[in-house]
Amino acid sequence: MTDTWTSLRTWRPTAMGKRGAVATNHPLATQAGLAMLQRGGNAIDAYLASASTIGVVEPHMSGIGGEGFALVYSAAEGKATVVNASGRAPRSATSAHFRDGIPAQGAITAITPSLVAGWCAIHARWGSLPFTTVLESAIYYAREGFGATWYLAGWAANQAKALAADPSTAAAFLPGGKLPTLGTTIRQPALARTLEAIVAGGRDAFYEGDIAAEVARWMRANGGLVDLQDLRECRAEFQEPISTTYRGIEVLESPPNSTGATFLQELNVVEQFDLDSLAGGGRLPCDSPDLVHTFVEIKKLCFRDRERIAELGDYTQLMEELLSKKYAAGLAAQVDPKRAVPRPIGPAPVASDTTYLATADGQGNAVSGIQSLSDGFGAAVVAGNTGILLNNRMRLFHTIPGHANELRAGRRVRHTLNPPMALRDGRPFMVFGTPGFDAQLQVNLQVFSAMVDFGLDPQQAVEMPRWQSMQPGTFATWPHDAPDRLDVEDRVPDATRAELARRGHVVETVGSLEGPGSVNVLRYDTETGFWHAGADPRRDNTALAW
Repeated sequence: MTDTWTSLRTWRPTAMGKRGAVATNHPLATQAGLAMLQRGGNAIDAYLASASTIGVVEPHMSGIGGEGFALVYSAAEGKATVVNASGRAPRSATSAHFRDGIPAQGAITAITPSLVAGWCAIHARWGSLPFTTVLESAIYYAREGFGATWYLAGWAANQAKALAADPSTAAAFLPGGKLPTLGTTIRQPALARTLEAIVAGGRDAFYEGDIAAEVARWMRANGGLVDLQDLRECRAEFQEPISTTYRGIEVLESPPNSTGATFLQELNVVEQFDLDSLAGGGRLPCDSPDLVHTFVEIKKLCFRDRERIAELGDYTQLMEELLSKKYAAGLAAQVDPKRAVPRPIGPAPVASDTTYLATADGQGNAVSGIQSLSDGFGAAVVAGNTGILLNNRMRLFHTIPGHANELRAGRRVRHTLNPPMALRDGRPFMVFGTPGFDAQLQVNLQVFSAMVDFGLDPQQAVEMPRWQSMQPGTFATWPHDAPDRLDVEDRVPDATRAELARRGHVVETVGSLEGPGSVNVLRYDTETGFWHAGADPRRDNTALAW
């Protein structure tokens, strides 16, 4: 592709630094991570500081009552490792609990919170600063409070009825019984005490001590299924990443139960096409109806295969099939260049979200991390006096007998969470990702291709207009159906949207920055030695470099 992007203006600047960079979905979390680098810590310390802080200051998206994945590249080890901190269904959970469907909120929707197990495992293996140091910002903002952003205030308004129903939740997020507005102080003293206990006692303090006993007691009293044994048995798992190559770049992802394989599969199919020809000289990839149409049709084909992914004892054979270049060529041949082909799966979307963060240092370490409560404010209940806002991840299980992702006791749910990272010459080159449930695998594709194929810098790529495809039967949360629709931001040219509709896409136009996802990107410039960092203006994202 020709370099025509130097004149493409952005709302925000690209942050650049040689000693490290941090990009998260909240300015305070980004500051917390950068402070670790400036105090002599590594990218892992920065990740833990940012991840713990964002769980406090973006409580509607993530926190210690949730779960996550991290892809850690260790320069000392010379390799990347996936840390799977996704939770398991409680031992007593069965489909019989949900004969009338999986509810949106409440204690019964929570699976075992596993994020803390992941943080402790990461710190023990790769951290260089004391745990008390990396969690100090999170503890400070939980105890002393922070100012609500408009984004947090909007989510609180959307979930006000659910938040008000639980006294502990209402006290934290509806202070004084009122909806927060810009600058309303949000304090979580009980959460601060729990974080202090984790600092003092590590994993065991959370999963085997007084905190675990209180969570289990509260669960019993409120209809939840997580018990003390579920908590005691909770462990994070170190896994080998899965990978593919895209135009000579090695791209890493998290294996099942994550659906990271779907992103790699999309890249394999996209690689079969001449994108320069499809773009037709447009200034942006989204200017071209040929290119958008092709990407959407590829996504629909790959999402049909996504239904085969679940927690598997041995996923080797499935990954070999789905990530085969030969298999990708076969899928590419099914793309009709002029007509949208329906690709339903079988048996209405809901609002949902997560948070993504990326860190890198000047020594070659990097972390791609993603964590979530599932929906906004998760289960919308706080577990007793612990300050722990619980997840509602149960909603991603299927209750249909025989489905690959069928609910079973002790099973990890199939996850939309995925933490991609790209390597060049065996070293971190791009660290990127987004929240957004089913949109994650689509937005990651658009942003990555924009940088690799079209020469956009990280900030240009995250600000580029977006689309999101929905197809019946593929929605991640209960119920598992979705409309046949293509959402497109209104900065995509009118002529492009009209042509997409003519080809059979059910196009719905959304606002300029109302498309899916909330991307953070770090990209290493091998010529200058700078990390370039971009942060999405669609949320409270902030990128800083040093």
